Amino acid sequence: MLQIALAKDACLFTLKKLKHWVKPQKVSTSIITFPSTAQIVPEPFGVILIISAWNYPFYQIVPWLVVVFVELSMVETTPNSHVLSIEPVIGAIAAGNTVVLKPSEVAPSTSSFFAKVLPKYVDNSCIRVLEGSASETSELLEQKWDKIMYTGNPRVARIVMAAAAKHLTPVILELGGKCPLIVDSNIDLKVAAKRIVVGKWGSNSGQACIAPDYIITTKSFAAKLVDALKIALQKFYGKDPLQSTDLSRIVNIRHFARLRNLLEDEKVSGKIVYGGQQDEKDLKIAPTILLDVPCDALMMEEEIFGPLLPIVTVDDLGQSFDIINSKEKPLAAYLFTRDQRLEENFVKTVSAGGMLINDTILQFTNRHLPFGGVGESGMGFYHGKFSFDAFSHKKAVLRRCFIVEIPMRYPPYTPQKQKVVRGLMSGNVLPLLHALIRWPNRRNG
Repeated sequence: MLQIALAKDACLFTLKKLKHWVKPQKVSTSIITFPSTAQIVPEPFGVILIISAWNYPFYQIVPWLVVVFVELSMVETTPNSHVLSIEPVIGAIAAGNTVVLKPSEVAPSTSSFFAKVLPKYVDNSCIRVLEGSASETSELLEQKWDKIMYTGNPRVARIVMAAAAKHLTPVILELGGKCPLIVDSNIDLKVAAKRIVVGKWGSNSGQACIAPDYIITTKSFAAKLVDALKIALQKFYGKDPLQSTDLSRIVNIRHFARLRNLLEDEKVSGKIVYGGQQDEKDLKIAPTILLDVPCDALMMEEEIFGPLLPIVTVDDLGQSFDIINSKEKPLAAYLFTRDQRLEENFVKTVSAGGMLINDTILQFTNRHLPFGGVGESGMGFYHGKFSFDAFSHKKAVLRRCFIVEIPMRYPPYTPQKQKVVRGLMSGNVLPLLHALIRWPNRRNG
């Protein structure tokens, strides 16, 4: 659902729309250039480097991969792993570029799958897959590219930007951040709880850049919300979630230890109201809810990227905007409410890459919406036609003929000519018409 289906849909959507996207776009002209025609012509940047993430590694790769979906059954991949690879490559190839794809070494099975299978199906002069770790990525970044797209964390993004700056290479950065979720008390709690649970733990067990990172709700409503979340969690993952086949593993032991460290922070001691079980051997952590987590706790200062969900309580939901805006701008922000005024304030007050009201993560499935961050959560965006545009240079083309010549554009710039030019610049054509009528008589005289 989150990998193969979305990737296939992206391929088919692009194939259906591409003929329209590549057509030059006619735009209006001005009186200054009359008579003329104007177009915006998309052209490829050239050679693109795409450094994909490990959490959705498949979705980030290539249109022709529709034909290799059947082979996915032959490899055991990280759940929801390389989906973030295919979407950018679709846009880059559709726009006419060639691509070098660097899959994440953190999801080695999927990376190996791409390196092995892709060459069987695609033109290797257009698409190359290069495996490796940090040293290979550093060597790739030393080369000159026409555009670079990186999906990952802000620390590595700064390294990518520094390397790109040496060659004045434009970049797209899809990062992440702490995606907030505000819950009002006037909602359908049962429905909201299910949507929150599937958005947090159904999305790679929280290992998703748009998964809700923390909840803000009122002190009076928090207990009811926790009870509803518990019911939904038990319904979806059973009384022993570590045995559930629908719950993703943590990607590796390093990230498992990082998440365990967040739980061992003394500032959240005694705050767990559900879950907390761990199986280091199987790399699983049960869905964990923490209530009344202080804003200076370690898990509130960095992106959690895992199955831990802290709940921050406030007296009034208006305070939630201050909490959100005190942090870096997130990739996504969520609100559950029936209050239209609260919704309007949320959209107007909170800056985020994208927003969703009364649900979670589904904004990512709409191909007509751009996907990307702002500030610390990234720059640039892609998705559907936005992917094509992201990897296309929009070339301005103006065409004129030899029929009409306006003499006031040429020296010497007399007061009369300046008057005409000023009129044209302000959109007033009367001085031009007056001058054109009088000009032949002056010239003949």
